[in-house]
Amino acid sequence: MFVDEAEIWVFGGDGGNGCVSFRREKYEPHGGPDGGDGGDGGSVYCETDDSVNVLMHLAGKHHWRAGRGAHGMGKKRYGRRGKDVVIRVPPGTILRDLEHGTVLKDLVHPGERVCIAQGGRGGRGNVHFATPTHQAPREATPGEPGQVRRLHLELKLIADVGLVGQPNAGKSTLLRRLSAARPKVAAYPFTTLEPVLGIVELSQYRRFLMADIPGLIEGAHRGAGLGDAFLRHIERTRLLVHVVDLYPLDGDPIERYHAVNRELRLHSQVLAEKPQIVAANKIDLTESKERLAAFTEAVGAEVIPISGVTGAGMNVLTERIWQELAVLKG
Repeated sequence: MFVDEAEIWVFGGDGGNGCVSFRREKYEPHGGPDGGDGGDGGSVYCETDDSVNVLMHLAGKHHWRAGRGAHGMGKKRYGRRGKDVVIRVPPGTILRDLEHGTVLKDLVHPGERVCIAQGGRGGRGNVHFATPTHQAPREATPGEPGQVRRLHLELKLIADVGLVGQPNAGKSTLLRRLSAARPKVAAYPFTTLEPVLGIVELSQYRRFLMADIPGLIEGAHRGAGLGDAFLRHIERTRLLVHVVDLYPLDGDPIERYHAVNRELRLHSQVLAEKPQIVAANKIDLTESKERLAAFTEAVGAEVIPISGVTGAGMNVLTERIWQELAVLKG
């Protein structure tokens, strides 16, 4: 199951209480104060981990609690610190504080760690309150409560290239041919029900990461079809490859091309402004030259002809993608 959003509560551990204690030894029955401090409460951390690719493990667990600090003891013994809790999430996870409506952290790189609920400080024992005029203090402070937060976690996949297009345009077939990814392929809409990532290998040890998202239909930005639930996953990509079916079962390829771009623009100006390579699919069918020429003229941009079935044009497409990525990297 692909889970890219989750809501959780996180609780920092409470600090342990400080101790009120006095030395009671054989030859010193009225010894001074020796109450130790309470231990600090544990904290809750979020850490990115490459081995985690979805937020599924958070969907069934909504409360994460760090350990409480132990209370202080006599003979100036400090309480032990509470146990920390680490929540592992995939790179690309955004953490939002729901109470304040603020973004705590956008965790992009593997191995990043951020504290999302601080543990409370341990209380002070009575050894700290002794003075020359107050030699037997019975004061100690309680531990501070740990921080409590309600968080929303949102995953935006990180890929170099995002595939966009209407359902059955051939995006999944293209990803299967170019990478080891195996998205489902069939002749009905919305074969792809969740984003799929694949690594595309080129000659001379070159590679890039490509993401396929479910097809976009008219009104997707308002929730039509599979809606805009997965559009966030191409917001981080540097480049879009717009796959267009030259022989759609219904409609016109030119109008379908413009419809997808409208949905991108209505969803996000960021998506609308991303560089885009247009790939015209199914050139293996008859009369493709005439269709391709008409489509290219109407689009008014470079169009790369491909066939997901025969593999025609794949080298041209991947080299063009690599060139564009090199320019975008600066």
